[in-house]
Amino acid sequence: MYIKSMIAGALLVAAPVTAQTNDPFPAPIPATEGAIRVNFTEFATLPDIEGVAARAMTLVTEPGTRRMFVSDMRGPLYSLSYDGRTVTEYLDINDTQWGVPVQSQGRERGVQNFAFHPQFNQAGTPGYGKFYTWLDTSNKEPAPDFTAGGGNDSHDTILLEWTARTPTAATFDGGAPRELMRFEQPFPNHNAGGLGFNPTADQGDEDFGLLYIGVGDGGSGGDPLDVSQNMANGFGKIFRIDPMGRNSPNGKYGIPASNPFVADNNPQTLGEIYVSGVRNPQRFSWDPENGNMYLADIGQGIVEELDLVTKGANLGWRVWEGSYLFGSQTVSTDSVRGDRAMTYPIVEYAQADPLLMTQSAITGVHVYRGSAIPALSDRIIFGDIPSGEIFYIPADNLPSGGQDAIRRIVFNDNGTAKTLLELIQAKNSQQGKTPATRADMRMGSGPDGQLLIINKADGVIRLIVP
Repeated sequence: MYIKSMIAGALLVAAPVTAQTNDPFPAPIPATEGAIRVNFTEFATLPDIEGVAARAMTLVTEPGTRRMFVSDMRGPLYSLSYDGRTVTEYLDINDTQWGVPVQSQGRERGVQNFAFHPQFNQAGTPGYGKFYTWLDTSNKEPAPDFTAGGGNDSHDTILLEWTARTPTAATFDGGAPRELMRFEQPFPNHNAGGLGFNPTADQGDEDFGLLYIGVGDGGSGGDPLDVSQNMANGFGKIFRIDPMGRNSPNGKYGIPASNPFVADNNPQTLGEIYVSGVRNPQRFSWDPENGNMYLADIGQGIVEELDLVTKGANLGWRVWEGSYLFGSQTVSTDSVRGDRAMTYPIVEYAQADPLLMTQSAITGVHVYRGSAIPALSDRIIFGDIPSGEIFYIPADNLPSGGQDAIRRIVFNDNGTAKTLLELIQAKNSQQGKTPATRADMRMGSGPDGQLLIINKADGVIRLIVP
């Protein structure tokens, strides 16, 4: 017993002292230095549901039909004309005829995302009429394809394929959707994420027609089931699949031979995985000029991060939160970016930054390569969900971590600089509603690289204009 006590004491003395902090960036994001003021117009307004503003989550353009589409997390998918004058309900996923009851309780559950196949409007092609939805459902009867190995079986998240008979029709005219994959969710938060096809891939390219899927770590806090670094587990990853293939274990989708871990033929590594080590990969997008893929991965409680995504990368969660060793309530400033096997953020910011609110969550991402708004040209634009703050960094000569490169974008409202939340609160007053306390902002891309800002608080879609 005495010998054991001596050994334990020696180990205790030998343990290194680590520097812990809940704010690794003491120099805040500048409030005015380098700030860009942009003009905007109220492009369109989505309808309330039972007096509650639309919970707009995703906005994309579908060039073939010359329409944009935007989703409400509770089920409706709306089409928007390019001039914003016409808003039409294209499909209500929550309609009982589809048998897919949407679980949309709380802020984080519902219709998470949707994506149109790049051949959606090309008759005679395999992708003609096809689009995909990534959503939470209360129907847990079918057996899941992926489980986290614990938790409370909160609900399921499913990937569905829809096929329109006439893609240009005003409303969806196809039949019931086909289920491709199903995740049994252990907890009710940060379950699903981004969904999209690489728009820079041309037919014949390796990436053409492959669907990227953001899968959260299952929720709760601190990745309690230790899934994000587990390559045999589908949670905490970005998948890449061929939605029309059939070589998956369930026979409903394809696993591309070019995926980074397929050649390993390791039964302990899922072939679907494109990137590992993510927490809440809610938004990703591509640079239209060079094809770079960027991910906004929502942090735990200290660091929000923006990543350059590369094939087979490990983004570090939950060993790392951004560039820092994860420590639940704090992060360690020892050995910053200290593992060469990890891919660290190009920029990151502290949730404690004075520009933000008590809760923060990164969103975006939009790479503006247009010329209509010169001040935004060649910028990567992202934002913070609750506060509605919008930020930019250079799209060329990328930064290498920290928040030093981050600067603000604010709205010009009749000569006064305002944040999105301030615009929403003013609109709420006009609507006769209680002003919102948070913005719940997302970004969308319109034709010719337009930037549109959506939110869950006033139903208004705002277009950034020259």
